[in-house]
Amino acid sequence: MKIQNEPDCLEQMIQEHMKQEHRTKARNFDILNKAAKKGQILFTGSSLMEQFPVVEMTMDMGLDYLVYNRGIGGTTTDDFLERIHTVCLDLEPSRLFINIGTNDIHDRYPEGENFQSHILRNYGKIMDMIAEKLPETEVYVMAFYPANLHMPNANPMTTAAYAARTRKNLDMINEAVRELALSHGFHFINVNEGLTDEKGELREELTIEGVHMYASGYEIVLRNLEKYLK
Repeated sequence: MKIQNEPDCLEQMIQEHMKQEHRTKARNFDILNKAAKKGQILFTGSSLMEQFPVVEMTMDMGLDYLVYNRGIGGTTTDDFLERIHTVCLDLEPSRLFINIGTNDIHDRYPEGENFQSHILRNYGKIMDMIAEKLPETEVYVMAFYPANLHMPNANPMTTAAYAARTRKNLDMINEAVRELALSHGFHFINVNEGLTDEKGELREELTIEGVHMYASGYEIVLRNLEKYLK
């Protein structure tokens, strides 16, 4: 009988904990969705969307629509497809801002597959469902944010986890997602102006660990997004 080593067991425990967190957040969103007003503005995706305080930041903008955030940290495109009704379709938004797929950018795929093929296949399914179920919705597919893999004193485990989010890889997948979005008649928007340093990486003072941003980073994003909200 094969005995699992400690790293494998720890990885399984972490994965199960994340899945439980996803289920809990999705259940709460299911409850909130019952009282939510349809036809509003929706932001959805993974942690980079969940941590975007867009609801609070837009409260004083005088928008004619309510803003909802249904981002769930750690979400992959597979997870998003599994919960697409909860985090997207059920709210029937008039405008939809989606940013999903960065958690798929890694090199742990079986032979014959890579992160680009995986993201494009799943994102294609997501876009197909949105186009079918929400034909009147204005869809804004957001470019992936830049990352910074050279943070001083970075945690080695964190650096390893995000190692594939190089500028080259992000530029490549952004271009592929842009073409996919346009083929579905959706908008593709890059609201990253002002986030990067002279090397094209996420500015050190804006990021927690090289990927996730402080509110100061999202303030820049919101300024770039403002024209799409009004």
